[in-house]
Amino acid sequence: MSEINNRTSDDPIRIAHEGDDPQQGRTPSGKPSPDGKPTQTPPKMRRQFMTWILVLALIAVIWTVLTNSSQRGEAIQTPQEFFVLAKEGYFEPASVVIQDDKLMATLSKGLPGATERSGQKGSQVWVRIIPGNYDWIREQLSTSGVKWQEQVGQSMLMQLLLTLAAPLLILAVLWFLIARSMRSAGGGGPGGMLGSFGKSRHRVTSKDTVKVTFGDVAGVDEAKEEVQEIVEFLKTPKRFSKLGGRIPRGILLSGSPGCGKTLLAKAIAGEADVPFFSISGSDFVEMFVGVGASRVRDLFKQAKDNSPCIIFLDEIDAVGRRRGGGFSSGGHDEREQTLNAILVEMDGFEANDQVIVIAATNRPDVLDPALTRPGRFDRQVAVPLPDLRGRFQILTVHSRKVKMAPSVDLQRVARGTPMFSGADLAALINEAAIIATMADKDTVELADLEEARDKVRWGRANKSRKIEHEERVATAYHESGHAVLQVLLDDADPLHKVTIIPRGQALGTTFSLPEKDRYGYSRRHLLATMRVLCGGRIAEERKTGDISSGASMDIRMVTSYARTMVLQWGMSDRLGFVNYASADDKEAFIPEKDYSPETARVIDEEVRMLIDAAYRDATKLIDEHWPKVLAVAEALLSVETLSREEVDRIMRGEAFERPSVTELLQRELPTPPTAQTPSTPAPTEQLPPDALANPA
Repeated sequence: MSEINNRTSDDPIRIAHEGDDPQQGRTPSGKPSPDGKPTQTPPKMRRQFMTWILVLALIAVIWTVLTNSSQRGEAIQTPQEFFVLAKEGYFEPASVVIQDDKLMATLSKGLPGATERSGQKGSQVWVRIIPGNYDWIREQLSTSGVKWQEQVGQSMLMQLLLTLAAPLLILAVLWFLIARSMRSAGGGGPGGMLGSFGKSRHRVTSKDTVKVTFGDVAGVDEAKEEVQEIVEFLKTPKRFSKLGGRIPRGILLSGSPGCGKTLLAKAIAGEADVPFFSISGSDFVEMFVGVGASRVRDLFKQAKDNSPCIIFLDEIDAVGRRRGGGFSSGGHDEREQTLNAILVEMDGFEANDQVIVIAATNRPDVLDPALTRPGRFDRQVAVPLPDLRGRFQILTVHSRKVKMAPSVDLQRVARGTPMFSGADLAALINEAAIIATMADKDTVELADLEEARDKVRWGRANKSRKIEHEERVATAYHESGHAVLQVLLDDADPLHKVTIIPRGQALGTTFSLPEKDRYGYSRRHLLATMRVLCGGRIAEERKTGDISSGASMDIRMVTSYARTMVLQWGMSDRLGFVNYASADDKEAFIPEKDYSPETARVIDEEVRMLIDAAYRDATKLIDEHWPKVLAVAEALLSVETLSREEVDRIMRGEAFERPSVTELLQRELPTPPTAQTPSTPAPTEQLPPDALANPA
């Protein structure tokens, strides 16, 4: 059944990771020797060569020490001349040393005819003597009246050891490093002298080490089905070969960040009973030239040796970008060499190799065409953002480990989280559990989930931020303008709630709750959304008589909508059914415009016309319904947050009876003591003069 669960000590995976020599007993080409005996492998020959080099270097150092140690200082021709200098006081006191074959001393003053290089004060002088004739030397030194020291029998040995200590230490360190790198090279592998640099840094996982299965993957049913075909092929390859079909060699998972590409790969490792080699694209690139290609070759070699198996390349765009792009330096590109190695290795697969390559990226548009052609990555699996049903499934999966209140409606939470990825939804559930824990609740309630949603998307609510009254009033009328227009315009998304509590960088926020997922935008919806965005600035200006920078995000979004409508979606009557947007070429330094300056002027005029029309219509609506804007703004100043139902009641003119924030704060303050009516004091008991009052 399973091969990976019952590996012995001869497991090829363990051999590859322990750095043993798989070529032992073979010739350098990998074949057994003719006589059947193990032949010498290249790493052994290389080690012997390096050993001889180090031995010769050590001999050279010793010879240099022996030949140069006796040549230091100024040489004196005869011992008699040395004794004359000693008698005339040219030597430092007690600086004369008797050694085995010479006399040495330190000059206290310069010799007659001394040069800048020798014979100066402080330099050494020496003279050769006949070993063994030490009594005569002592007698002459005594006659000269100088003191001396004797180092007979030990001077050469000590001098040699002290001189060789540093070179020997350096050679020992070099030998250790070279021997270690050769051992890690593993028998002439791709690393060579660089050792482990050329080895692939992949991780091998199996079903036993990964607990994620297809049951933990939700919201991407189509992608899960396509990946599940790979698992079935690896388990039963004969089932697919019966009709002559060939399984794809590579599958490319593409989608926005957080959509579940890596989670799908982990689920494959949990479902497939085969080795799973996982590595990131950035792990191939190193500071040394050629290391990336070497690691690619090593990874695919080990994968073929352990087939059937799966190779997972995460973030493939790190090395798989289009060659010859705008950022190429024109010289040797390590990234391109690594990509070439991947292309060659994927072309080298045979039908019976049973090695599947799965790659993941969130930028499929920048990948090299040679990488995505049929025969390499035959199938591209899109992992999109989850829809309403998918978000509900993902929330259900992540809420299994959290204690939810019975009243929690995950369907409502899924409706309120459009464009959320799987990672965002997982963070939402986790943040809701943290919020409920900090509030000392027994279960997670719907209010905690809504607060977590707002926190994940827009940031934490800054309730402690002190805002001036004028700025608070401007914010309330700004958000009231958004909310009223969002209720009045049928083509805009329904209002969910509006608040003037600062959150993230925004002083106030108006939340919408789409009734359905939008995969396309109609012109009426876009125009209505632009009018809602303009309503905040208009209401704020009418109330305060001034404008502020609070509408910067609104202006940016309105401009983006208008330009996209004109350039890409053909929603301009003057420009017609033409796309004027340049290609999204991230590799180019300067984007090209495929239209004339006259067309550019018309584009600017059309964008300005759309924005002016939206601003004009929004102004008209605000003027017509100003009492409603005023009522909603005053309610916001009172309670800070309004739901859709409360906004509807206020706009209908109904009474709004919710307590204000000030009233809620006053309720939490301690009640002051009430004044008591004067009454006749009760007679007190007469106490002795020295008695103390009762502490009670």
